[in-house]
Amino acid sequence: MVEAQTSEMLRWIPLLPLAGALFHGVILGLIRRESPRLLVIGISCGAVLLSFCVSVMAFIELVGLPEGQRALGDNLFTWIGAGSFSAEFAFRFDPLSAVMCLVVTGVGSLIHIYSIGYMDDDHRDDKGFQRFFCYLNLFTCAMLLLVLGDNMLLLFLGWEGVGVCSYLLIGFWYSDRWNAYCGSKAFIVNRIGDFGFLIGLFLLFWAAASVGTPTIEFTKLQSVIGELAAMTIVVPFFGECALLNVVGLCLFVGAAGKSAQIPLYVWLPDAMAGPTPVSALIHAATMVTAGVYMVCRFNFLYGEAPIAAAVIAWTGALTALFAATIAIAQTDIKKVLAYSTVSQLGYMFMAAGCGSYTAAVFHLGTHAFFKALLFLGSGAVILAMHHEQDMDKMGGLRRKIPRTHMVFLIGVLAISGVPYFSGFFSKDEVLLSAYLAHDTPGHYWLYGIGLLTAGLTAFYMFRLHFRIFFGECRATPEVQSHIHEPSWVVIGPLFVLAFFSIFGGLFGPSEAWVFVEDANSLANFLTPMLQHVIPHDVSHGLERGLGAVAVGTATLGFLLAFLFYVRKPGIPAAIASKLSGAHETLKNKYYVDEIYDSAIVRPLVALSDKVLFQKIDAGLIDGLAINGSANSVRNLAGRGLKHLQTGMTQSYIFFMIVGTIAIVGYLLR
Repeated sequence: MVEAQTSEMLRWIPLLPLAGALFHGVILGLIRRESPRLLVIGISCGAVLLSFCVSVMAFIELVGLPEGQRALGDNLFTWIGAGSFSAEFAFRFDPLSAVMCLVVTGVGSLIHIYSIGYMDDDHRDDKGFQRFFCYLNLFTCAMLLLVLGDNMLLLFLGWEGVGVCSYLLIGFWYSDRWNAYCGSKAFIVNRIGDFGFLIGLFLLFWAAASVGTPTIEFTKLQSVIGELAAMTIVVPFFGECALLNVVGLCLFVGAAGKSAQIPLYVWLPDAMAGPTPVSALIHAATMVTAGVYMVCRFNFLYGEAPIAAAVIAWTGALTALFAATIAIAQTDIKKVLAYSTVSQLGYMFMAAGCGSYTAAVFHLGTHAFFKALLFLGSGAVILAMHHEQDMDKMGGLRRKIPRTHMVFLIGVLAISGVPYFSGFFSKDEVLLSAYLAHDTPGHYWLYGIGLLTAGLTAFYMFRLHFRIFFGECRATPEVQSHIHEPSWVVIGPLFVLAFFSIFGGLFGPSEAWVFVEDANSLANFLTPMLQHVIPHDVSHGLERGLGAVAVGTATLGFLLAFLFYVRKPGIPAAIASKLSGAHETLKNKYYVDEIYDSAIVRPLVALSDKVLFQKIDAGLIDGLAINGSANSVRNLAGRGLKHLQTGMTQSYIFFMIVGTIAIVGYLLR
C-alpha cells in the first residue's frame, strides 16, 4: 500500500451520518418527544446526501493523484498508545474504500429518500418514524467506519456496529414476536462468525508482534507479510499448519457470518421481517458486502494463503448454487430476493477466492444497483398490494402499476445477465475469473457451478417477475380495487437505480464487449492496490465464447420460466405433484433451520436450562456457595456463638482478663 496524502475532508464522510443519528438519539432519549417529520427527513436524508457529496469530492481528489500513489488519509487522534504500539483513529481513502464509500453513500441516499414514502404511514406511539431514521443514519455511519478504517481495530468497530444496527432494524417492528426473533437470530449468528473473526485478528496481531512489528495497520501488516508467510502454528487435530492459512480461514468465518455464506447464511432470509428499505440497505449496498470487502482488503494475506483462498472460492460457489435452488421454490417475494442475495454474494466470494478481487468488487457494485432496485421495487409492489408479500396472491400487476413493472423488469434483466445490462459485464468477469484460476483446485468445476447458477438465477427471477406482473390477478376483489402506483418519493429512487442497473456495467466492461482499448477502467483503478490478481491472459474470442455460453444458459432459464408461468402455467403444479418430496425439500429450504434447531439450538437450550442454570447456577452457585455459606454463618451464630452472649457481667470480665493475659503472654514471648 502507498503512503497516504493528508485530507481532512475524510472525517466528514462518517461523521455526518453520525451527527444525524446523535441528533435523533438526543431528541428521543432525553427530550422524549418526536420531532416534526420534515425536520427528521431533512436531517437524516441531508446527512447521507452530504456524505455522498464529500465522498465524490474525495474521489475526484483521489483520481487526480498519479497512478500508484492514490491514497488519502485523515488521522484524527491516537486511540490507544502503549509503548511501541499505537492504534490511530484514522481513515484511509484508497481505490477500494473509494468504491465502497460511493456505493454505501450513493445507494444509501436513495434508500433514505425511498424510506420517506415507505414509512409515511407509520404513526405508532413509539416515535417509530424518527427512530427508524436514527437507526438508518447510525447504520450508514458504522458501515463507513468499516470501509474507511485504516486499521483492524476501526474495521472491527464498524463491523460490530453494523451488526448491532442490523439487529435494531430487522426487529424494528418489535411488537411482533417473529420480528424480534429474526433480529435476535441475525445478531446471534453474526456473533458466531465474529468469534472466528476475532481469533483471526488476534492471531495476525500476535504474528506481526513476533516478527518485531506490533501493529494493526493494514500498510504495516502488508510490509511484513513475507515474514508471516514463513510462520507455522500448531492447530489441534490438524497438526502444524501455515499461519496465514489459519488466519485467513478464521477471518473468513467472520465473513461467512456477515455475508451469509454456508453454513452461517440462515439469518439473512429471516431478516426480511424488517421494513423493505432495511432489506435493501442490508442486502444490497452495505452489511452483507462487508465480508467481501474484508477479503479484498486482506488481499495481500490471501495471496500468501492458497488453502484459505481455495476454501473461500469453493464455499462461495457452493453457496451460490445452494441458495439458487432454494429460491426457485419460494413464494414470498422478499424471500426469493433474499436467497438471490445469498447466491450473488457466493459469486463475489468465488471471484475473490480465485484471486480476481477486481471482479468481486465489480460485481459488488453492480449488485448494489440492481438488487437495491429489486428490493425497493418489491416494496413498491407490497405497498400497492396493501402489504401482501405472497406471490400466490398477486399476478397481472403490469396493467395496474406499469411504472413499477418497468423498473422492476430492468432489475430482473440486470441480475439475469442480459447483454448489455450491468450484471452482464460483472457476471462475465466472475465466471472468467473461475475459468482462468489455474492455481485454484477444480477451477473448471467452479466455472461450471457458476454457469449453472446463472441459468437458475434467470429462471427464478423471471418466475418472480411473471408471477407478479403477468397472468390474472389472484388478489381478493377488495385488494384489487385499491391497487395503485406508490407516490413519486417511492418511485423516484427506483428510476435512478434503474439507470445504473442498465449503464453501471460501463464503469468497467471488458474490452471484448465494448471494442474500446483498455476499457476495463474499474479493474485498472483497483489493480495497483490489489496485489494478487489472476492474469487476464485470454483472447477476446475465447472470452466472447464463454460469454455466449453464459448468455445461452440464462436464455434457457428465461425460456423455461416463460413456458412454466406464462404459456403453460399448469406445468409447475404438475411437476410439484409428481416430485412432491423434492418440491417440499426446496420449499422448506432443505430443512436446514429445523436441523440447526434440533442439533444445536435445542440441545444448547436444554444444557443451559437443566445443567448451567438449574444445577450450576441455582444449585451450586446460589444454593451451595451463596445460600450455603449464609446458612452456615447463621447456624454458627444461632446455635453456637449466641450461647457466649449470656448477659452476665462477670462472664464478660472473665473473658476480658483471659484475653488480656493471652495478649501479654504473646508479647512477652
